[in-house]
Amino acid sequence: MDAEDELDPRVRGRLAFARQKVDEVVLLGRALSDPGVLVNLDNPSVGPAKEFDLAREQAVRDRVAAIRPEDRQRAPYDERRTAQESIGLPELATTTIGSFPQTADIRRTRTGLRAGRIDQATYDERMRAEIARVISLQEELGLDVLVHGEPERNDMVQYFAEQLDGFATTKHGWVQSYGSRCVRPPILYGDVSRAEPMTVGWASYAQSLTERPVNGTLTGPVTILAWSFVRDDQPAAITADQVALALRDEVTDLAAAGIRIVQVDEPALRELLPMRVVEQKAYLDWAVGAFRLATGGAAADIQIHTHLCYSEFGAVIAGIDGLDADVTTIEAARSRMEILADLTAAGFHRAVGPGVYDIHSPRVPSRDELSDLITRALTAVPADHLWINPDCGLKTRTYEEAVPALRHLVEAARTARS
Repeated sequence: MDAEDELDPRVRGRLAFARQKVDEVVLLGRALSDPGVLVNLDNPSVGPAKEFDLAREQAVRDRVAAIRPEDRQRAPYDERRTAQESIGLPELATTTIGSFPQTADIRRTRTGLRAGRIDQATYDERMRAEIARVISLQEELGLDVLVHGEPERNDMVQYFAEQLDGFATTKHGWVQSYGSRCVRPPILYGDVSRAEPMTVGWASYAQSLTERPVNGTLTGPVTILAWSFVRDDQPAAITADQVALALRDEVTDLAAAGIRIVQVDEPALRELLPMRVVEQKAYLDWAVGAFRLATGGAAADIQIHTHLCYSEFGAVIAGIDGLDADVTTIEAARSRMEILADLTAAGFHRAVGPGVYDIHSPRVPSRDELSDLITRALTAVPADHLWINPDCGLKTRTYEEAVPALRHLVEAARTARS
């Protein structure tokens, strides 16, 4: 903890990193042979935990207590589908999942702002230039639903944690995520609320540059919990609902700003599923409930998307269906559409976008490969319910890899359409 000099001291004093954990192990070892070492020890980590006043916000608790069942409901899907026809999308609509390649220039710009080498105005100008470049590229490629590319986001969870009350973030708390990628998981220590919009300015700017719909992308409550260090002094269901209410406000503001498509990503839905079967239903109840609370305020003409990846989905098919998203995009390229059989067997009837481009590989798929996967998907999903998209966001790819792959994706979709 010695290196974390920017954390609130009240939070910092309750955390244990590597050195503090070693001290605690030594202390416990001594206590086994001499219990007297624990007597009158001035150490907040010893003895009954005290109430942490900084963690409690009565307004947040009152709002959670006032949640009604109807707050987790939207209009029936058929009604929503009709209302969303005004978005004007073709069959086999093409899109990406959210992020575009994070170049060295983007990372240097974020680092420069954090280090004080550039000011906020310069940072905003560079981010807007990158967003304009990404929007122009997507129009040139012929994608139907565009994204702003997320150049301002350091990580899909940390970005939101830095803007939500109740979270702390570290400078050096790196952990390995997968492969050679590392992240700094936020610390969710208190009641969660949103002080101001987090994504609306960037999404609105992107939408102002194009006539095509722009997708406003958020990270869902379950994934924010899964990829953070989370308080354990209250049930996870309550914490998830607090995060969901903050996201619900963001969804409302995106819609008010003219964003007709809002994506709430939940790649960790399967990840948190308990291994014990007897515990799985309770988990899915609160996980699905939190997602539906986050999206339940959206009007029928707002198209809600969700994205899931990183896992086998067979065990959570009922949960995926329960999310009640208008469009569900899922990782499917490597399994060659295997997931669609599970969805069909479960009676899934809303729109789905099984990924046709495996973004975890640097290899650029050919148009014929992508056409074959689209043909496979069409054997299980009607054309007016099928979306064409990559498996996941393009953050880890280069433009030299992503651009030809997306070009082939659009060409394959157009061939299938005709």
